[in-house]
Amino acid sequence: MQALPETEGKLAENIIHFARALRKAGIKTGPAQVLSAIEAVQAAGFTQREDFYNTLKATLVCRPEQFETFHQVFTLFWRDPEFLQKMVRSMLPLLQTMGDDAPDAKAAQRRAEEALDEGGHEPHEDTPERDMLEMDAQMSLSQTEVLRSLDFEQMSNAEQAAAIAAISKLRLPAKPVKTRRYASSHIGHQPDARRLLRDALKRGGEFGALPKKAPRTRPLNLVVLCDISGSMATYARMMMHFLHTLVWAPHSGWGHVHGFTMGTQLTNITRALHQRDVDDALKAVGHDAPDWQGGTRLGEALRAFNRDYSRRVLGQGAVVLLITDGLETGGVETLQKEAERLSLSCKRLVWLNPLLRFDGFAPKAAGVRTLVPLVDSFHACHNVDSLAGLSEALSTQSRKPEFIAQL
Repeated sequence: MQALPETEGKLAENIIHFARALRKAGIKTGPAQVLSAIEAVQAAGFTQREDFYNTLKATLVCRPEQFETFHQVFTLFWRDPEFLQKMVRSMLPLLQTMGDDAPDAKAAQRRAEEALDEGGHEPHEDTPERDMLEMDAQMSLSQTEVLRSLDFEQMSNAEQAAAIAAISKLRLPAKPVKTRRYASSHIGHQPDARRLLRDALKRGGEFGALPKKAPRTRPLNLVVLCDISGSMATYARMMMHFLHTLVWAPHSGWGHVHGFTMGTQLTNITRALHQRDVDDALKAVGHDAPDWQGGTRLGEALRAFNRDYSRRVLGQGAVVLLITDGLETGGVETLQKEAERLSLSCKRLVWLNPLLRFDGFAPKAAGVRTLVPLVDSFHACHNVDSLAGLSEALSTQSRKPEFIAQL
């Protein structure tokens, strides 16, 4: 193993910690790159911050799309790592609970803060075993229940990571549907005349036991239409994790799972979600959907879906999950027409709305008032428990919203 170059002070050690922060933020840096960075800094000197920044950038970053993440990690790390970690851990819950006045952080900045925040939770090597056991014991059942019932928008980065881990374990089983075709079955209730005659021909015209048949079954297809506008940004990210879980869930009972995003345009993200690694899948989704955190044109998006994809993915009667808050900025007439066509084309239209987290929710927005009469059921999707209860909701009879009488 090659020894580290001799440097003044703790510069080499700080560069190693900085490389670890880059790895946590998603930039893969190996030992060879770290050694090159230390040697390059030693050769170039540490006179100006800009030269130090460019030296590390040239030795630790290999792809142009990682430049923004590197910039955010560098800016946060080289101020004061220990002080910054404490500030991030104390301020993140406050920033997450602020209203619409606080803009969402960029993806690179969020990943940089998460990387530095995770580093602050690692136990020190000299920590006594008794103290570590006490820290582990703090994660009790009550805290798990609080996390499952906590709103996604009120979660810190660590809580969101725990929620994502819980979402990855959720299952949404689907019962197969009966078709018009029949197949031979020993538990069937109808006689199978064709098989009876075929068996009789083999025996010279003698009839044997009366065979039975039962209807064939096939799995249902699932289509997810997710709103990715600015008001749905936090929930949309969680829904992408949930949708990726549905795509890769073993023995879920679904046939084909199709995913679409709705913002200022409609984007088919089915191929992106079929990547096995969730990080690669979400990165591909962000690349395919350029209108992330943009405006909302539900009517135009549903028109594009009905025109280009409806016959292809809804041909055999699929279940459609419509994930949106219903805050339409376009024309309500288009939304009314296209949503009605969608409800007639699918087997069941289920609306997931994070605004149902409010007890006094009422359909006052024009888009909400338009969609409510056209859906088969209406459910919340603002926390882990609401997603876990979706399985039971889909297995029951269609349930119209309780406040539909107000329209």
